[in-house]
Amino acid sequence: MGAGQERILRSRIKGVESTKKITRAMELIAASQIVRAQSRIAGSRPYQEAVAKAVAEVAGEVGAKGARLLGTPTSPQSVAVVAVVADRGLCGGYNSAVLRTVERKFKAYQSEGVEIHLFTVGKKAQSYFRYREIPVETNFVGMTDKPKFSDAEKISDALVNRFQNGEFDLVEIVSTRFISAGTQKVGIAQLLPLPESVKGETQSGYRAMPELEPEAVPLLAALLPQYLETSIFGALLEASASEHTARQRAMSSATENAEELITDYTREMNRVRQEAITTEIMEIVGGAEALRQAAAAERN
Repeated sequence: MGAGQERILRSRIKGVESTKKITRAMELIAASQIVRAQSRIAGSRPYQEAVAKAVAEVAGEVGAKGARLLGTPTSPQSVAVVAVVADRGLCGGYNSAVLRTVERKFKAYQSEGVEIHLFTVGKKAQSYFRYREIPVETNFVGMTDKPKFSDAEKISDALVNRFQNGEFDLVEIVSTRFISAGTQKVGIAQLLPLPESVKGETQSGYRAMPELEPEAVPLLAALLPQYLETSIFGALLEASASEHTARQRAMSSATENAEELITDYTREMNRVRQEAITTEIMEIVGGAEALRQAAAAERN
């Protein structure tokens, strides 16, 4: 019995050690990708800031005619929601945190009678909402690992014209913000209309642009695609960094759990082996004692 148990435990230890090698490798890969993702976030910021500044300058000149392009609608009738998650799993609660937030928002809008158009980024979103019978208008895949600006353009193209044509009153994005290596947070951001906060991007007395009336409104409308693309690209980059961070953390935890399991199995195997040795010794001693007693009986 002891030998059989020992073989089972050895097999389990071997299996866990193989799993540990995989999780350790995935942890190291994720760690290297975090560094690259952070570098890409930093590299994209100058362009994002330049676009935001240009939009802020024009937004400051928009009057009542541009009301639909700026601010938050009080009673939207049609809302587009973009959910950004991963194509893959093994990243802890990264996907579920975003998806639960989107599901709550979907139900809240639904209860208010708002028409919802759901756009998703990542395979995990597609399967999640299909299971819950929540309709997804468009699902984008292959964008979350290493986002490209062209990915943001594809998402923007699916939104901006329909907003300008009045099909959407509000466009929001739900994604994970990368605050630091230790802090990531699910956030909901308004993409369109331009939030009032963009007007506060430039507060100095110096104005980089001349007065634009009455051309401010069409110019702002022309800037919308660029603003939307840069905003979405920034969200994709932060989501990617957050995904890699979550995966690195999950794989690190899995590696630690594997080490603990190996220790437990090794301890159990040693106990089984010790019991087997003790049993064998007792059998030998018992056999020797029986032989001694038999020899004594023959002499008598």
